[in-house]
Amino acid sequence: MAYELEDIRTGQEIFYYLLEHHELSEEAQERLYRGYAENERIQNLVKSQGEVAECDIERYGNVIYLIPKEDNAFLGFSKAQLKQALCKSNGTDKDYYLSQFVILTFLAEFYDGQGVTSKTRNYMRVGELQNCISERLKEGAQRMGEEGEAKAGIAFSNMAEAYEALKSDERGSRAKTTKEGFLHNILNFLQKQGLIEYVEEDEMLKTTKKLDNFMDWNLLNQNHFQRVRRVLEGQDE
Repeated sequence: MAYELEDIRTGQEIFYYLLEHHELSEEAQERLYRGYAENERIQNLVKSQGEVAECDIERYGNVIYLIPKEDNAFLGFSKAQLKQALCKSNGTDKDYYLSQFVILTFLAEFYDGQGVTSKTRNYMRVGELQNCISERLKEGAQRMGEEGEAKAGIAFSNMAEAYEALKSDERGSRAKTTKEGFLHNILNFLQKQGLIEYVEEDEMLKTTKKLDNFMDWNLLNQNHFQRVRRVLEGQDE
């Protein structure tokens, strides 16, 4: 397929914009958006650049997203970087996996539908999320036991131990060594990524259109959905 110079330049503009902003909407950049959506040659050029940069380029609704692949630590996050961002300074693997479990629990509470959209609620209180985390950890540890955890590779008891090791502070401490601070830090991280709206004054949590699109079109195909449910219910094999 022969490419015209104008197509190549537009493709480069689109990819550079995605590198800078991670998403390109029709509202923000109509010319670039239409160039991608209406021209297969430009679309192929942008996707090809994404492959070289270890990213997926996907269009959900009227927004184009740049999604780093799982092992892309340059445009995404490595395990070490996430541990540093989400956990206390001397955080262990237990703390890291606990932080990932917190995020999974949040997603499961908002996206549990089987209809046109998987989203089942519009908001959630921070205190409710905190209670859900405690309950799911206890349920998982009780249901699986040590033998089940070893077989499945999901250490609910270790994560529960790490969670209970965090202090509880009714004054709303923001220290990562408290349950409230640990959760606050994770929610702030998700907000900085444009995935949630975290209204601290009201302790209110909402999801963004970006996360809604990603969950409906990417993560929650039926295979992924069932795997997340099994993990949270302590049944993953």
